[in-house]
Amino acid sequence: MNRDTVNQICAGFAGATAADPASELDSWKVGGKMFACFGNRIEGFCAKTDSAETATMLIDAGAATKAPYFHKSWVLVGFDAGQDEVHHRLQVSYDIIVKALPKKSRP
Repeated sequence: MNRDTVNQICAGFAGATAADPASELDSWKVGGKMFACFGNRIEGFCAKTDSAETATMLIDAGAATKAPYFHKSWVLVGFDAGQDEVHHRLQVSYDIIVKALPKKSRP
């Protein structure tokens, strides 16, 4: 896995747009809200979970680590994770954000 693979997966989500707010930080948004983020200094991507408890469970299970600078409900998934896990984490993060959008803003 690498940034290109994550970008390809994210690009496949309805209404997802790539954003580059800083030269070293890439993010993906839906409805103006971020669901995935990664930078040049991190070997993985940050994704939202449904709760801090879920994030803690993933961290304790070794499936992710704490996402630096993010709320406790976000995790950092390494590029060394399997493709199924990467796709699943991105899909879950995307779905959480979409469900929180007003109905008229959803893709």
